[in-house]
Amino acid sequence: MEPEDRKTFLSDDARWAALVKRDQRAGGKFVYGVLTTGVYCQPACASRLPNRKNVRFFRTSREAEQAGFHPCKRCKPEASKWEKPQIRAVLKACRMMDDSDPPPSLSALAQATGLSAFHFHRVFKKTVGVTPKQYAMERRASRVREHLRKDSNVTEAMYNAGFGASSRFYEKATATLGMKPSVYKNGAQHTRIRFTVIPSFLGLVLIATTPHGICAIDFGASAERLKEGLYRRFPKAEFQDPDPDFTARIAQVLTFLEDPFPGRLDLPLHIQGTAFQRRVWLALQEIPPGETASYAEIASRIGNPKVARAVALACAANPIAVAIPCHRVVRANGQLGGYRWGVVRKRVLLERERKGSRKSTAMVKRRPASEAPRARARGDRDGDPKTAQRIRA
Repeated sequence: MEPEDRKTFLSDDARWAALVKRDQRAGGKFVYGVLTTGVYCQPACASRLPNRKNVRFFRTSREAEQAGFHPCKRCKPEASKWEKPQIRAVLKACRMMDDSDPPPSLSALAQATGLSAFHFHRVFKKTVGVTPKQYAMERRASRVREHLRKDSNVTEAMYNAGFGASSRFYEKATATLGMKPSVYKNGAQHTRIRFTVIPSFLGLVLIATTPHGICAIDFGASAERLKEGLYRRFPKAEFQDPDPDFTARIAQVLTFLEDPFPGRLDLPLHIQGTAFQRRVWLALQEIPPGETASYAEIASRIGNPKVARAVALACAANPIAVAIPCHRVVRANGQLGGYRWGVVRKRVLLERERKGSRKSTAMVKRRPASEAPRARARGDRDGDPKTAQRIRA
């Protein structure tokens, strides 16, 4: 008899939907082969999403290999992997969290899977890349976003997303979406956004802010395309004219783009992302100007060395260039790797930061410590904030 949990993904449409979502629950239920590469993978494999017409689905690894496909070296989809008790425990826990409101406690999940709470927490994070709590929050956030887009009203979306109480829904959803659920459903309707498109040494840059902080720093070759991208993200927002506060923020952003050596942009960021993306973006902000880290190193810093590919995807989803410095992440062999705003811009940013780092170090070495305060005062008095920032670095 067909296992009950395998029946969830009987149709190719259901399997394709799981593949697009990289659904962890589909692990061990089926594999997919890609005609153009001759490789077969698990549904949650971090490889690039293939073209639908080139995909073939199989119930087992053996069927895929009999059809001439060979296993992916990244996700190692051989059936034996998914028969391990620890993997089965993680999949069971994922299903429990998907189907429960509120999500089960850590102790309840551990008891259901036959592991101690400490061991279960460690195994889950190692396998999935986030903690059980973060997984439950993100799955629920995904359901909230999905139902807010398609349901007729917020109340219907609340219950369909698995919330039994409105207070808990508004508390959690607002923090996750970065705005009230009703605002998100209406395409950021009534969200006040100010933006400008101005030249920079990296080409045209769009800078946008909400009352909560900077929501976009985007580079491009065309002002119209930059504006269109912002309108797509916030289709019903209220776009307002600049005011003095906005103008002051833009000046700070431009100063930071020219000279990032204070380390972080001293302005609030209004970002929306998954729990995993936010962990990656916070780790990126810890990389000092003039230095780089590999995708694997960032994966290790967030506690899961095996998710380097997922780190790369989080970098590609970053909506705020330079302030969240995904350009400082490179491949393990030192090659630049990809960049959402183009490899040329990535190279220019890194070279500029390296030169600035050497110049800053040389200035500090030449100047006695007793003269540093006077130098800072001179820089400020002479109206040269860049000099003052380099010395402070």
